Amino acid sequence: GLISAHDQFKSTLPDADREREAILAIHKEAQRIAESNHIKLSGSNPYTTVTPQIINSKWEKVQQLVPKRDHALLEEQSKQQSNEHLRRQFASQANVVGPWIQTKMEEIGRISIEMNGTLEDQLSHLKQYERSIVDYKPNLDLLEQQHQLIQEALIFDNKHTNYTMEHIRVGWEQLLTTIARTINEVENQILTRDAKGISQEQMQEFRASFNHFDKKQTGSMDSDDFRALLISTGYSLGEAEFNRIMSLVDPNHSGLVTFQAFIDFMSRETTDTDTADQVIASFKVLAGDKNFITAEELRRELPPDQAEYCIARMAPYQGPDAVPGALDYKSFSTALYGESDL
Repeated sequence: GLISAHDQFKSTLPDADREREAILAIHKEAQRIAESNHIKLSGSNPYTTVTPQIINSKWEKVQQLVPKRDHALLEEQSKQQSNEHLRRQFASQANVVGPWIQTKMEEIGRISIEMNGTLEDQLSHLKQYERSIVDYKPNLDLLEQQHQLIQEALIFDNKHTNYTMEHIRVGWEQLLTTIARTINEVENQILTRDAKGISQEQMQEFRASFNHFDKKQTGSMDSDDFRALLISTGYSLGEAEFNRIMSLVDPNHSGLVTFQAFIDFMSRETTDTDTADQVIASFKVLAGDKNFITAEELRRELPPDQAEYCIARMAPYQGPDAVPGALDYKSFSTALYGESDL
């Protein structure tokens, strides 16, 4: 636009030069008339302060400024063309790297929740992805080099891509973190399976149940979805009992339950490894942190047959904070853990 305007200005210079010549000719004619009539002119024109010398001086200055302006505009045009090249170069690379990172994130998510093959198959597949991610790093390095050139050129906008280097860096770090965490989760699932003696079929059942209630397919579920999952597996949940379970599967109170936390919980529930302390801790939650529990609380929080079983076998609580009908869940838990005929 500036070059076009400058070219338009330059096209007016011949007319301006002719006008200058005409003005100077008038001045010369005035001098000739005065000389031929022996008239002595005063030193200045009373009608203007502009002299032929001033006109010629300004014209010379215009003659100097025009090529300078030509040079400045050509330099700016070259700079803008170079900047545009850098923009397109960065964009062509960023528009490949950005979607690649996003695609890998989605594929890793699918692998982590799929049920094709064994956990070892999943682990092998994930490690292949990890290698492909490491091998892709040179593409990110190239993008960093291009970004450095863009910064040095003081380019602050790029209409050719929606990706910035900051977006790419964050996505890359998230990808590395996600693949490492997912591999770690699968390795932990293998350790849990082997340590607890869980069969591959049980593990796949756990995964199928989890995937069914993981409505958002994010690899973790909120407390409402987890409650629905527990109910589907046969749990009869009171609020205190559910809070107890949530404290086990979500100790950091994030509001989310991961598959690893779920299978840890299920492996505990399906194996006879409760200690007296664990049973006491569970009853303490049901009792609202009291040292005793009442029949009413047991009936409210436990299935009827379990509640009546406990009420019939719990001794009266004798502590100083006892209330009428208080039951001693601590001695009951100790006896339950130590004797099989309770």
